Amino acid sequence: MDLQSRLEALIAPSLDAMGYELVRVQLQGKQRLTLQIMADRKDGVMMAVDDCADISRAVSALLDVEDPISAAYTLEVSSPGIDRPLTRAKDFVTWAGFEAKMESCQPIDGRKRFRGKLLGLDEAGVNVLLAVETGDVAIPLADVRGAKLVLTDELIAATMQDQEE
Repeated sequence: MDLQSRLEALIAPSLDAMGYELVRVQLQGKQRLTLQIMADRKDGVMMAVDDCADISRAVSALLDVEDPISAAYTLEVSSPGIDRPLTRAKDFVTWAGFEAKMESCQPIDGRKRFRGKLLGLDEAGVNVLLAVETGDVAIPLADVRGAKLVLTDELIAATMQDQEE
């Protein structure tokens, strides 16, 4: 199991017990490492600074005991934000209808980078469907290197409407 998977397996159950859902764990940097943790509240309420502080305290204690990272690092806890990364299969369904940028590991129709309207997953749940300028494209979920929503007026309006409800 690689370090990223090990960190996810270590952190996710604690966040779940606290009422949060792990969106992404990412260890970045070469000289100065940063462990970035993104989380959402399970109840759908927007994350606040206090939520990030609670997660930071809990994860810090957990990482101090388990010590999975041998080098010094900085812990950074945040919400995914409006133009959030799409990291889980359910994200591609939840955010269908909005504009997204995606990069695949393998070329599809001669390209690896795509931008278009997210259509969700195919019926089998193995391909992400995206409407791009040349038509619809199916990107295998397992080959998605990175994906995130694009900040648009439509996305901002929908996010603000969700918070008002």
